[in-house]
Amino acid sequence: MRHGKVHRKLNRTAEHRKAMFANMCAALIKHEQIVTTLPKAKELRPIVEKLVTLGKKGTLAARRQAISEMRDVDQVKKLFDVLAPRYKERQGGYTRIIKAGFRYGDNAAMAVIEFVDRDIEAKGKDSGQTEEAEAA
Repeated sequence: MRHGKVHRKLNRTAEHRKAMFANMCAALIKHEQIVTTLPKAKELRPIVEKLVTLGKKGTLAARRQAISEMRDVDQVKKLFDVLAPRYKERQGGYTRIIKAGFRYGDNAAMAVIEFVDRDIEAKGKDSGQTEEAEAA
């Protein structure tokens, strides 16, 4: 029987997988678009969607759950203050996966995972910088 066998293991230990997806969630929230392999993107999507749903709740308990899952307080702040209000009317489907060919070297299937209605300016921007620092 194959009960409970729902996720890909991706040739990693459970600790490595958890840390990798926490980092990928933080990167996706920071840049609103990342390029990764197709299986990783498909595994990342439900994690990020659940985090956005937590952000829409907006409670302190939800914020603590998101921090526990993602381990990046700055990106949790962006999730709750920027992304959650953006998707408050949407019932789900906050991300999209676009196939992006194959990687040179090992021919791995690549994909772009991004937020629907994303902010184009967020890509590559460091969230720690202020507008005054960028003007100088």
